Amino acid sequence: MTTLKDRPNTALLVVDMQNGVIATAHARAAVVAKIGVLVEKARRDQIPVIWIQHSDNQLARGSDEWQIVPELAPGDAEPLVEKNFGDAFEDTNLENVLLAHGVGRLLVVGAQTDACVRSTLHGAFVRGYDTTLVSDAHTTEDHTTWGAPPPDKVIAHTNLYWTYQTAPGRRAGTIETKDVDFDRLQ
Repeated sequence: MTTLKDRPNTALLVVDMQNGVIATAHARAAVVAKIGVLVEKARRDQIPVIWIQHSDNQLARGSDEWQIVPELAPGDAEPLVEKNFGDAFEDTNLENVLLAHGVGRLLVVGAQTDACVRSTLHGAFVRGYDTTLVSDAHTTEDHTTWGAPPPDKVIAHTNLYWTYQTAPGRRAGTIETKDVDFDRLQ
């Protein structure tokens, strides 16, 4: 039900699954494994997998920390969008990549829940995309030192509010990895 005309397809958007981003992330191994399952399922069902890769002063382009984690290797034909801001749409070619694939629906996974994942969810939704967060396939670090809730609470809260996100002509929501059926989403 996207508001984007002639964009009937779904894509899996993998946000910032980079060595330096998730090195100390909550439930890292479980989240990486679930994203791996989704990537393989998308590839099998011929759903575009689009990789987002962040760089900034703390995450230098080309460094080991900047690389996608070795457990999740982007395919040669899979688009990789580099970004410098939280929202993967800001000052990138993501919109053109999605347009080229006829994508109007996104399943979003990755890191950090309370930064780039949230920014990208909102960025997609306000641009007219149906935007679903895979509730058990995103993670964040422990930022309690700076007053944030523990990571599991940040993740739970993000899942809660994204489940009930609404806007005219678009759908938001959450889904668990085990319930993702790309055929049903097309």
